[in-house]
Amino acid sequence: MQKKNNLATKVAPIKKIDTLETATFDLLKGLGEDPKREGLLKTPERVAKSWRFLTQGYGVDPCDVLCKAIFKENIDEMVIVKDIEFYSLCEHHLLPFHGRAHVGYIPNGRIVGLSKIVRLVEVFARRLQVQERMTEEIASTLQHCLKPIGAAVVIQAEHMCMQMRGVQKNQSSMVTSAMHGAFKEEAATRSEFMDFIRGSL
Repeated sequence: MQKKNNLATKVAPIKKIDTLETATFDLLKGLGEDPKREGLLKTPERVAKSWRFLTQGYGVDPCDVLCKAIFKENIDEMVIVKDIEFYSLCEHHLLPFHGRAHVGYIPNGRIVGLSKIVRLVEVFARRLQVQERMTEEIASTLQHCLKPIGAAVVIQAEHMCMQMRGVQKNQSSMVTSAMHGAFKEEAATRSEFMDFIRGSL
């Protein structure tokens, strides 16, 4: 009886073709570069890893983030988290924009852990975005999941698509806001929130 040859040559698994790597390879060629030259050999792989990190927000349910740390508390005074730094990508040119988000809410018997508000901003920032939509998404998610008396978000950001190309104005920034509940309906409440964050704008 013939014994099995345990020294049979092992075949290395075929690497799955990554569409992000392929797209980067083609992009380099389209730019007139040689993707096979030494300095660019690993660029498609690096870019693919980078894009997965920069857009990881697509794989996260923002309500799940908040629901993991909601606590019952008899508090109805305004809660504000200021100066939440974020980095995102403009969906029109795939160039970065970055800035700070200011998030406030008025509890209605429930509060949410501080880090979860920061994480909520991060979830929406790690997607292809426009600042206007991102601002509204943060506010409406907070309002929907926590059900506070009101929720408010103000974002100020600088956009590389305007600073590196186009009009090339380096000192310009964009401010957007989204107000829900008491912040939208009551001018005094909205004004109080804006007074708290004014020094950060």
